[in-house]
Amino acid sequence: MIEPMKKVSIVLLNKERESALKSLRKIGLVHLEKVEGSSETLNAFKEYTNNAVISESILGEIKLPKKQNKSEALSKEQVIPLCATIVAKNERKKQLMEEISADANELERFAGWGTVCNEDFDYLNTKNIQLKMYEVPCDKYHQIDDKIKTILVNNDKKTVRFLIINGGEGRPENLIPEAFEVPFPRITTTALEEEIKRDEAEIAEIEAFYKESAVYLESIKAFRIALEKDIEFETINCGMEHEVLGTENDLAWISGFVPCADIEELKAKCAENQWALAYEDAEIDDATVPTKLKNNKFVSLIYPLTDFLGTVPGYNEYDISGWFLLFFTLFFGMIFGDGGYGLLVTIVALAMMIKGKLKKEPFSPMLGLVTLVGFATVIWGMVTCTWFGIAPEQLPLWLKNLSIPLISNAHETRLWTPFWVTEPGVGLSKNQNLQIFCFVLALIQLSIAHIKAAKRNISNKNGLKALGDFGSLMQLIGMFWIVLSMVVNSKVFPMLGSIGNVPVGKIEISLIAIGFVLSFVFANYEGSIRQSVLESCKNIISVLLGVVNVFSDIVSYIRLWAVGLAGAAISDTVNTMAGPILGHAILFIAAIALLVFGHGLNMILNLLSVIVHGVRLNTLEFSTHLGVSWSGIKYSPFKEDK
Repeated sequence: MIEPMKKVSIVLLNKERESALKSLRKIGLVHLEKVEGSSETLNAFKEYTNNAVISESILGEIKLPKKQNKSEALSKEQVIPLCATIVAKNERKKQLMEEISADANELERFAGWGTVCNEDFDYLNTKNIQLKMYEVPCDKYHQIDDKIKTILVNNDKKTVRFLIINGGEGRPENLIPEAFEVPFPRITTTALEEEIKRDEAEIAEIEAFYKESAVYLESIKAFRIALEKDIEFETINCGMEHEVLGTENDLAWISGFVPCADIEELKAKCAENQWALAYEDAEIDDATVPTKLKNNKFVSLIYPLTDFLGTVPGYNEYDISGWFLLFFTLFFGMIFGDGGYGLLVTIVALAMMIKGKLKKEPFSPMLGLVTLVGFATVIWGMVTCTWFGIAPEQLPLWLKNLSIPLISNAHETRLWTPFWVTEPGVGLSKNQNLQIFCFVLALIQLSIAHIKAAKRNISNKNGLKALGDFGSLMQLIGMFWIVLSMVVNSKVFPMLGSIGNVPVGKIEISLIAIGFVLSFVFANYEGSIRQSVLESCKNIISVLLGVVNVFSDIVSYIRLWAVGLAGAAISDTVNTMAGPILGHAILFIAAIALLVFGHGLNMILNLLSVIVHGVRLNTLEFSTHLGVSWSGIKYSPFKEDK
């Protein structure tokens, strides 16, 4: 459930602001509203953080010898100048590299000329001998006017390099257009080479300094993490609203949110610190109200996943943690699909839990979640007779008997014929049964979404809007049969016509039509049917596409079967490749390595598939039908690190 919140305002003496914030941080109950502040201290903290981040990036790329670690400790007073020096040297290194690049380009420009000394040209100029450097394509050199005095320097296959003697200040009038003047280098080419060597030597010194400083990487990280709390504190300290009368009794105040269950504790702490406290129920529509979830230990197993995804329901939305855990566990088992894989995952997770318990470490929800989904995979592998991709005929009989024939790999040829099918030879294969199971899951999960939405509207005394939810539910049920007909088997699930005396065609069309009308009229109801209809008319394209989206959302669940099928195919391929060499003693180790690599890679791919597909069905399809946009702010009280 989402815990109800109180909006609180705390008033205190401005002169005690800093000490009061330290006390408030020790209390650790108030999620403060965002404030913006500015001060010299805050600017300094931000500069320190920026320097620390850059220093971490630079030093983190340095590989030290195994015997040398990166854990030598430095105090805060030592880290600050070290990071500043690292950043300054980094800027200097960038400057040096730019200079080297520019000098190298300049040298490349004169590579065909050899050594060019500016001083020699200046000396000759004092003797009334003016020289200019030119280049021209080889086939054009002979076209130069004989009146222009030139000295051939050298040539290659494409270019002739020559000097023009006393050609005047500008370009000689009769010089062919293909000839272009080569500007003198910035300094003598020999000096450019020396400058590059000096810059490279200085870069080497900087890199040596980085290597020496790499042992302090952990100290820099710890300093940067500690700074985050300092920045948070100083931002609030300088951003708090306060009186500016300049008296001893000037007041300062700050607002935030506290769970209703903790308000009495906060009242006691405020009285103890002689702060004034005002509070009221948080407004449902206030987007700044944080969300705090409260569930039992079992449902809380889903929190590591939702924290990793950064998904938080809004304060006025639903807590779907329980449903998320239930369906994610089922989706994980279906996508991973292989009981052998699930067994490995479960054993590893249980071993790590036992190891942690022996070390008296706190229970890890992540390991609990891994154990749960691993067990679910074992169950799914058991009912489908899927174990490390091994062919069913090679498995023990008792494993085959544990499977369910309708979806088991051990009963591939068996067809299931529903009681209403009278046409000979018409039935459903194992894969079709699995597809039906996926679509049934879609119907159940999406129906839960609309039922929950309708129930909430009824509890909020907005029963007419609940009719819109029931309309969406009717569309979902009618579209479910159409999906079965179009995707699975149109003979078993006829889209039109009847099954016996049941007119399924009329029923499904009626459900979709009536559901569409109810949704169109009441989906936007907020006290006025007319306004609700007008709102639907404004978004008529989206409303019409919504019917198509119901179809696509149901079909989207077939990914559970498709991805699981792909994983099984990879397992079978790995076994087929390793099988021929597994019986040879010499190649036995190679076969084992191939099996480990192949199945390990398949498990990684399956895990990625779970993140992409298993999570998506919960956070997109299910959440969209429920109206959860994951726009919430996680409850994060102002408190000290433990």
